[in-house]
Amino acid sequence: MLPEATARALRKGVLIPAHPLALDAEGNLDVRRQRALSRYYLDAGAGGLAVGVHTTQFGIRDAGLLEPVLRLAIETAREYERPMVMVAGVAGTTADAVAEARQASELGYDLAMVILRGLDELTDDQVVEHIAAIGEVMPVFGFYLQPAVGGRVLGFDFWARLAELPSLAAIKIAPFDRYRTLDVVRAVCESSRADEIALYTGNDDNILVDLATTYRFRVGGREVRKHIVGGLLGQNAVWTHRAVEMFERARSGEVSAELLTLAAQLTDANAAVFDVAGDFAGCVAGIHEVLRRQGLLENLRLLDPDEKLSPGQSEELDRVIAAYPQLIDDAFVAKNLDRWLTLEESCVG
Repeated sequence: MLPEATARALRKGVLIPAHPLALDAEGNLDVRRQRALSRYYLDAGAGGLAVGVHTTQFGIRDAGLLEPVLRLAIETAREYERPMVMVAGVAGTTADAVAEARQASELGYDLAMVILRGLDELTDDQVVEHIAAIGEVMPVFGFYLQPAVGGRVLGFDFWARLAELPSLAAIKIAPFDRYRTLDVVRAVCESSRADEIALYTGNDDNILVDLATTYRFRVGGREVRKHIVGGLLGQNAVWTHRAVEMFERARSGEVSAELLTLAAQLTDANAAVFDVAGDFAGCVAGIHEVLRRQGLLENLRLLDPDEKLSPGQSEELDRVIAAYPQLIDDAFVAKNLDRWLTLEESCVG
């Protein structure tokens, strides 16, 4: 069960950045900068953190970094006296994912985001069983990850079955596809738990429109309305202070031509950050490069030495940063960076 304050925050909707991984020049966890990133997101107004997910790099498991990274983020979040929605990515076989969920629960995380990467051999029924087993340990954040970065296609029938799991508290919808997004929303609306499941956008290519849209479906002779109430996004791992402002604006209910223009500009900026031209090969590197330019990260080092910016991606970042100053929060970062980088040893033990 979620704590009541956390459940309220989740259902009302918050913005949750997908947390990157800070490494030093030798490839070790950079504790000071890892913690500074968490502080940046939470001071910028994020309502929680998602750790151990795609943006954190799946290789943290092989590198033995999952537990220290999870621990560091939640210890830093406890500096803040407000309800947080803390999400831990869990991956691998059912036994491995259940073990990761137990670890996250013991550390104090609220929800397990189930990563299905590498489980392509499972049928949809087996995937539901896999998620149900994780839900025996802690509440679940479902995850529709786009195939371009390791996800799989999951149809309406899958989401209809999953929505009936009592442990399913929320779904991150991230297929980068309007048709598949509608599959998830309609399945939840037609389920018996339509009012209990919070929907979050993970469509980094359509953030503001997702948040501003009211979905309406006829179910059993009555109209069911549903909103995507929050965002759990890799894009919001950068320029987070501005992202929170746009998040509140999109949810205000007032959809204007100006907001739609801003939505298109954010999509253009995301194309540079996520390396759409390179088929997303540089998506994590693009996030790191923005943070490096701001001084939050020291370098562009990733766990996989072959993972780097694609040719032309740096120039694309130059272009969108110059074109859309309204999306950029460099002044906010510069004002607070020294404080975020101050590390008390008592918080690392």
